[in-house]
Amino acid sequence: MADKENAAACAAPPRLTRAAAKRAAVVTAVAVAAKRKRIALTELPTLSNAVLCAHDDDDDKPKKKPLTAAEPKKTAPAPKPAPPAAAGVGEEDEGDPQLCAPYASDIYSYLRSMEKQAKRRPAEDYIAAVQVDVTANMRAILVDWLVEVAEEYKLVSDTLYLTVSYIDRFLSANALNRQKLQLLGVSAMLIASKYEEISPPNVEDFCYITDNTYTKQEVVKMESDILNLLKFEMGNPTTKTFLRMFIRSAQEDNKKYLSLSLEFLGSYLSELSLLDYGLLRFLPSLVAASVVFVARLTLDPHTYPWSKKLQTLTGYKPSELKDCVTAIHELQLNRKGSSTMVIRDKYKQHRFKGVSALLPPVEIPASYFKNLKE
Repeated sequence: MADKENAAACAAPPRLTRAAAKRAAVVTAVAVAAKRKRIALTELPTLSNAVLCAHDDDDDKPKKKPLTAAEPKKTAPAPKPAPPAAAGVGEEDEGDPQLCAPYASDIYSYLRSMEKQAKRRPAEDYIAAVQVDVTANMRAILVDWLVEVAEEYKLVSDTLYLTVSYIDRFLSANALNRQKLQLLGVSAMLIASKYEEISPPNVEDFCYITDNTYTKQEVVKMESDILNLLKFEMGNPTTKTFLRMFIRSAQEDNKKYLSLSLEFLGSYLSELSLLDYGLLRFLPSLVAASVVFVARLTLDPHTYPWSKKLQTLTGYKPSELKDCVTAIHELQLNRKGSSTMVIRDKYKQHRFKGVSALLPPVEIPASYFKNLKE
């Protein structure tokens, strides 16, 4: 009996200590992981769901028989004609899912209807009708400073445009003391940052940027007042929203316009438009279209700056842009001698190709505002 037990003990595998068993498990896991193919996310192929869901073990599936002389090759059906390119999306971009080519026209129509809603529009005359202690010049100084704040905290441009929208909508309904104008600005930017940014600055950051002129409690209280006025509807299309669509179409329309220069110049003029209280009477889409008009005029003064494609895409004729184009043109030339220089200095930088130094012709030919023939 003892001999049988000894024999069984010799045949059984040796028992591992806990440490040894743990090491063995790690070695096994590493070996299994080494067999798996590691693929960077950017290297994943763009395949249909059917292909992605297919199993790799296709060895059990019946193989197709090779074609013989008795079995002529079947002619593949003719491919269906591709749908016409959506407005603002070129043929080479139709396969890019981020451009939403099949829905581009519907999205644009929705944004155009949204920008006209009264609850998303500031009053055109709130400085005279509502405000007693705040002037248009104070507003311009505040916006110019907020551009600097956005640069300091590396905020996306959409945050800046929403901030100005919140400020104008708040001032359209509430008279404000000039001492609280900066408080309104940082509180509006705090809300816009939470809406747009992945990692928005903290309340303390906005207190610090004002040299602690306002306490955390004051910023939070103003934030609450703004949100209640907006009824927590914080999203709305801005000039930047439409400018992205229009700039892309303007680039494709004529290749001689340098794409980066046009993009940076459009951004520069669009930010300048935020300074002018008088431009509140225009819809954001009209301002964006006018920005593209002036940018193309600046880069090539001797070429008609509008086109049938841009007219179809934007829905605006040159004659409809005239007043807004004239206002932006005057801003660019700084004919009013404004002292707000942050935006101009920002776009003098090399990373923006120094576009703020580019100047358009002093006068815009009247022929450029004549409508295109259908």
